[in-house]
Amino acid sequence: MKKYLKNNSIFSIVLLASLLLGACAPAASSDMSGEAGTITIGSKDFTEQFIVAELYAQVLEHAGFTVERKLNLGGTPIAQTALVNGDIDLYPEYTSTGLLTVLKLDPIQDADQIYQTVKSGYEEQFSITWLSPSPFNDTQALAMTRAVADEYGIKTYSDLALQAENLVLGGPAEFLEREDGIKGLQGAYGGFEFMEMKQLGTGSLRYQALLDGAIDVVVAFGTDGAIGGNDLLLLEDDLTFYPIYNIAPVIRQDALEKYPQISEQLNALAPLLTDQVMSDMNWQVDGPDKMEPADVAKAFLDQSGLLK
Repeated sequence: MKKYLKNNSIFSIVLLASLLLGACAPAASSDMSGEAGTITIGSKDFTEQFIVAELYAQVLEHAGFTVERKLNLGGTPIAQTALVNGDIDLYPEYTSTGLLTVLKLDPIQDADQIYQTVKSGYEEQFSITWLSPSPFNDTQALAMTRAVADEYGIKTYSDLALQAENLVLGGPAEFLEREDGIKGLQGAYGGFEFMEMKQLGTGSLRYQALLDGAIDVVVAFGTDGAIGGNDLLLLEDDLTFYPIYNIAPVIRQDALEKYPQISEQLNALAPLLTDQVMSDMNWQVDGPDKMEPADVAKAFLDQSGLLK
């Protein structure tokens, strides 16, 4: 994982400079070292994003592209800004994150309606489009160890709302501010006033904090490998607060117009990424094997037969 951290440090300086200058030039360009051209792929700052971005990168490299990787950029606002400014050409994004966080629209429960709404909204506002989504649903979630959940009689979000004052929550800083974070849960369920909320990011350290007892509840995602790997209890969202979060490549329209074959290549990958497939790949990185995201992506693509 060190190479992603290193890339992030370098890119943060470049991104800051480009933002100050109001950079808007597209990143896509022709390149003699890649038969099809050069594409710059970014990602946010957690395991699943690293893996999916690597899958996209390796599929396009197999198709003849030279791929520049700018992974581990940070949270949604940083990745979205990099895409809008042309510092990257595409990155993996979640449909309801685009709906709620970027477009700031109300939640929608139907997966296809979410997708169509973000696709048209991004095209109109940013000249960015969405390619085909994958079926896995990496919805926001909350998890606990079974021992602590049993101690407080918690199985659902409604149970947690009543017990939150006795518990410590751990998760990324943006969970405290996003409408699909703590504020939204408080509005939907009431309660959710935790004794303490610790900012732990979206990496594997937050799960270690849960297992060590430093926190009682962890902000999770539906396909986190650590949930099954550590036999954690995924709490039931009994009022169905969270919508569906399918992932798809968001790509600058100028890049897609220049290289329309990208759509065919990445759309062929999309249906292969199911809940179980994604959870298993996440655990290969975050679990005891500690594999590199690039290696996990390569192994999956080799087994899938997609690159034949």
